[in-house]
Amino acid sequence: MESTIIGEFDTRRGAELAVEHVVQECGVPRTDVFVQAVGGANTSGTRPAGPDAKAAPAPEGHQKLEGPIEVSVDFHGDAPERIADALKGAGAKSVRSK
Repeated sequence: MESTIIGEFDTRRGAELAVEHVVQECGVPRTDVFVQAVGGANTSGTRPAGPDAKAAPAPEGHQKLEGPIEVSVDFHGDAPERIADALKGAGAKSVRSK
């Protein structure tokens, strides 16, 4: 069965972690996993995390926290719930398929 499974993330760190889970744990080729901003704005999520989070009290002006990040997976198998579970496990705030 062929489908596209899409997870939406608040942080760039969560999106990157999701890619690793899908590729390493689910065996999806990296060429079938795509990461992009949900809207038209260039963004690294809606809140800082990991290397985007600084210990400084005020963030420097280079962070673009203007919207969520989408990880989409072109899936060609018979267990899409494994992909959805991997996305959720990495912190997806929502998962859908098309």
